[in-house]
Amino acid sequence: MASGNAQSSECDQILVQDKQSVKAIIMNRPKQLNALSDYMISRMLERFLAYEEDPYVKLVLLKGKGRAFCAGGDVSAVVRDISKGDWRLGASFFQKEFILNYVMATYKKPQVSILHGIVMGGGAGASLHGRFRIVTENTVFAMPETALGLFPDVGASYFLSRLPGFFGEYVGLTGTRLDGGEMLACGLATHFVHSTKLSLLEEELCEANLDDQSNICKIFDKYAEQPVLKENSAFRKLHIVDKCFSHRTVEEIFSALEKENENAEINGDWISAAIDSLKRASPTSLKISLKSIREGRLQGVGQCLIREFRMVCHVLRGEVSRDFFEGCRAILIDRDRNPKWSPSRLDLVSDEMVNHYFSKVNDEGWMDLKLPTKSNLPPLAMAKL
Repeated sequence: MASGNAQSSECDQILVQDKQSVKAIIMNRPKQLNALSDYMISRMLERFLAYEEDPYVKLVLLKGKGRAFCAGGDVSAVVRDISKGDWRLGASFFQKEFILNYVMATYKKPQVSILHGIVMGGGAGASLHGRFRIVTENTVFAMPETALGLFPDVGASYFLSRLPGFFGEYVGLTGTRLDGGEMLACGLATHFVHSTKLSLLEEELCEANLDDQSNICKIFDKYAEQPVLKENSAFRKLHIVDKCFSHRTVEEIFSALEKENENAEINGDWISAAIDSLKRASPTSLKISLKSIREGRLQGVGQCLIREFRMVCHVLRGEVSRDFFEGCRAILIDRDRNPKWSPSRLDLVSDEMVNHYFSKVNDEGWMDLKLPTKSNLPPLAMAKL
């Protein structure tokens, strides 16, 4: 009986609504803030691939139930799997997730993500690669991986590196939270719609003639608003962000921020907050994250995902550092929020250690990420970046 209930519960994690030519996929783990389980990723990948080949499906809508769109991948489950003695169990989770990210990034049909509520980590990977990203006044976005001993993955080295100036380095290294207005301003979102209008927008999408895809944009333009960017947003100080985060090393970024912090009254409290975030983060994570985003500037989304898979496999193997496991312990399991990073300082993380994360994994039978062959070109999902 317990096994049957567990199976039923798992099947309910993804709901599908058929609305004429629109297929709505709903992430349904509200108590877990829709954190992506292995089952959810497999089910979403299955649905996306099927809908792409179905001539009756004109648009795929993705949203989350409750107060989150998706707070990321269920990394606690990944750590539990690895504790069974095989890092490949965790690698399998990321492998499926990255393939899903690639399918979304190269999708032939319009994908609309309703980013209402919390959007973090894997939730960003399941939405920001799509063509339309709708935010609201309740959207909260972050890539908090460096505080967890990981790095911004799910193709983040692609979409963060394409933000204006060096705003992507700022967002990726500090894990700072952005609201809907900031996401729209920097290009992570394509439209801002007030939450009270979402049901009307969805209804109109489902009733529209989607053979003419220009109707999608007309509907969005009807409901979209231009929010006021909050006064203390770092995006208002992009020239200072660029001045600090354009440096070659994390140490130089630190120094530049501390120098600018002397004029905090002029430049804003975001600088001291950025410094505090960097001090709390894993030194190893900061260094591999910066290198990853910089390499992403010169790579396509597929290349970024293949490289990030190498990186995550090295993280799971824990040869250089086991910060990911310590971060999960401190933040997600014991929740004492006092991780003991090793190495504990930036100067103890050498270039050789960093470069190791970007090399092929030396393990018998291991293979690079194999992405599905796609005949279509990517639909310029990040055209506004």
